[in-house]
Amino acid sequence: MKYYYLPPLLLCSQLSLINSACAEDTAQSIERITTTASRSEALSTPLPLVISVLSESQLELIAPTHVEEALQRVAGANVQRGNGQEYLPALRSQVLSGTGACGGILTAEDGIALRAAGFCNINELFEAHSEMAQRIEVLKGPGSALYGSNAVHGVINVITPDTTQGGGLLGVDYGSYGYARYKLRAGHAMDNSGFGINASFTDDGGYRDDESVKQQKINVRHRYANNNLSLISGLTYTDLDQQTAGYISGFQSYKDEDIAQQNFDPDAFRKARSLRAWSKASWQLGENTLVVTPYIRDQSMDFFKHFLPGTPLEKNSQTGFGLQSLYQYNVNDNTNLKLGFDGEFTQADFLQTQDNPTQGSAFLVATVPQGKHYDYQVDATLYAPFAAIDWQLNDWLISAGLRYEHMQYDYQNNMLAGRTKEDGNECGFGGCRYSRPESTKNSFSNLSPKLGVSYQFNANNTLYANFSRGYRAPQAAELYQLQREQSTADLDAEIANNAELGIKGVYNNTRYGLSMYAMSKHNTIYRDSDFFTVNDGQTRHRGIELELAHSFNQHLSVNFAGTYAKHTYSNEQTTGNIKGNDIDTAPRKVANIDFNWQANESINLALQWHYVSRYFTDPENLHMYQGHDILSLRGQWQISSQLLLSARIINLTNTAYAERADYTSFTGDRYFPGKPRNAMLSVSYQW
Repeated sequence: MKYYYLPPLLLCSQLSLINSACAEDTAQSIERITTTASRSEALSTPLPLVISVLSESQLELIAPTHVEEALQRVAGANVQRGNGQEYLPALRSQVLSGTGACGGILTAEDGIALRAAGFCNINELFEAHSEMAQRIEVLKGPGSALYGSNAVHGVINVITPDTTQGGGLLGVDYGSYGYARYKLRAGHAMDNSGFGINASFTDDGGYRDDESVKQQKINVRHRYANNNLSLISGLTYTDLDQQTAGYISGFQSYKDEDIAQQNFDPDAFRKARSLRAWSKASWQLGENTLVVTPYIRDQSMDFFKHFLPGTPLEKNSQTGFGLQSLYQYNVNDNTNLKLGFDGEFTQADFLQTQDNPTQGSAFLVATVPQGKHYDYQVDATLYAPFAAIDWQLNDWLISAGLRYEHMQYDYQNNMLAGRTKEDGNECGFGGCRYSRPESTKNSFSNLSPKLGVSYQFNANNTLYANFSRGYRAPQAAELYQLQREQSTADLDAEIANNAELGIKGVYNNTRYGLSMYAMSKHNTIYRDSDFFTVNDGQTRHRGIELELAHSFNQHLSVNFAGTYAKHTYSNEQTTGNIKGNDIDTAPRKVANIDFNWQANESINLALQWHYVSRYFTDPENLHMYQGHDILSLRGQWQISSQLLLSARIINLTNTAYAERADYTSFTGDRYFPGKPRNAMLSVSYQW
């Protein structure tokens, strides 16, 4: 791999740095290095794929209170916030919802998945420390050759800072509606070792009635190096205590300020705790490298399912351990071989109970009983060998990979099987809503190839193409949380075949990346009109994405991320004749522009415009959300080399909009309203 010159001014613009040293720096700059693309440090430009990077300085300027605010800058991403720290994700896809839809995107911290394969949670990114990350890397398109199940639409990897090199930070954020966040970063470095901590403590009163978020996140890191051995260990602990405000209902009800502020589910809450620890050992064996990373996870979550009849309480937990390994062998100067093996074991528990009788129609009262609905345990074992090779031939790079993955579930039902009440009595109207399968075992095996080719037609610009297959095994919830007459779920893995063509690089004062992709998904899993979990769905995903950063001069620059995509159903499903319809909650156009003005050596201002086009809110394409435009203003004043003052105003024009909109036959139009105009002031001191 070669290192190429990048204009310093462009680099400053792209990374949104505000200090004068950056603008005046005339030293040679190296290309961006990422770890997500190949599970090891590599230059991003020559690789036959697209990866977006949000740097620490960008995140510092954004000062996100939610990861969605940062991911607005990634073309192809469209994260919709719920309430508090909840959200629904989209990455080259419709907004994913449903029991196991979270399996479409793999989320990770420091390269280790936040949740075990098969046990994802749609909101799991709140367990990553994105608020104080060193950077966030987003790999778009199937990454299954290196990452396995769940990396169907891509990978979102939050990289925590290396606090073992010394230095530190103290900071505080104060904002509207009782928002406060306290930040600490400190480390101590010695000759061949170091220790550090990275922590944030958030207390958010929220603008809706009876909502609040209290969250603590801590990263601890240790480093040791000796001769050819490097050992880096990390630990992340998070705790979330959230009082949740649910949907509001009624066509365009988000435009009514009084309704938007109300909370019709004041008893809803979410309490979540996570602990992850890992140790990455790297040996330099001549020109070759061996990396072994054992890790453990321990997670639990309780939440009130306010969106279901009877508002049951769910309690789930996961405990497990795993191992990642990667051996890089330099065959010769032009060929690099990667061999690896990943494995993990997870024990998960799930309990859903309802304390009070169901309210509503006679049908709901009869079919949704008080008491336990589900009570089960699943032991899951996964193993996956993989191989990848990179071959450099003059200006051409050929990259190929293959992964075999086997997943096995051992499911133990702790209740009576079937759709009875907890005590075995029958429900009226033909039976209870919830159905429990007999104890059983299920296994899934998948093979995922990937082939990419890139051509570097000059020093700073690359044309690339890749073909890949992504997959996800059915999630445990899809297999064992059945409803009505369904007693077993005969499911296969979801498969996605993807083709992509793009060009990226630097031209004059512009860094750019243009990508076009076409993906077809088969065996998509959904709940049909009989409430059976089936996977005979097919969808198509076509899109074009553009990311660029351009410097007009030493003071003015612009960053742009935009996508035009069409996500459609490609077969008739049992829910109705929807072939050719847009998938619900899939806006065709999403764009974000940041105009950055470096007023002087110390002051930087940024005006943001975020645009979401209209989209259908039901599969039949009969109901629609009109979309929205949101303007925001941010500024930073570097008072001294150590003291930084930041401010931001979100929703500058006080637009009434919905963070999320959908439609159900039970509730009609429903929304999570967006916040009115709100502000935040931040002060940080670094040493």
